[in-house]
Amino acid sequence: MNDSDSDEAIYKIGDLAAEFGVTLRTLRFYEDRGLLTPKRSGVTRLFTKRDRARLKLILLGKRVGFSLTEVKRMIDLYDPRGKNVTQLKVALEKGEMQMRVLEEQRDSLNVAISELERTVKTVRDMLANGA
Repeated sequence: MNDSDSDEAIYKIGDLAAEFGVTLRTLRFYEDRGLLTPKRSGVTRLFTKRDRARLKLILLGKRVGFSLTEVKRMIDLYDPRGKNVTQLKVALEKGEMQMRVLEEQRDSLNVAISELERTVKTVRDMLANGA
C-alpha cells in the first residue's frame, strides 16, 4: 500500500502479516520488543519499508536460530549514513558461530537418524521373522 502524501511505501499490519506469513500478534510483539517501530494513524499501525526490511531480518535471524535479543542487537548497529562495518563484522562473527552450532546439530541429527533407521530395520526384520 502506498501513502499518497509520500514516496515512502506504507504497509498496514495485515499487509505485512500476510506477506510474511506471521500473525498480527507476532508483529505487535516485535513492536513491544522495540524491533519494529510503526507510526500510528489513530489505532492503525503504519509500517515503513524500513520496518519491512527489519521484519525480513528478524524472521531470517529466528529461522537460523538467533534469539530476538541477538537479532535486535545486530539490527540496531545499522547506520543509514555509514558503511556499517561494525554491523557487518558482528553479523559475520555471529553468523559463523551459529553456522558451527547448526552444523553440530546436523551431525547429531544424522547420527540419531542412522541409529533410528537401524532400529526400525531390526524391528521390521523381527516382525517379518515372526517375532
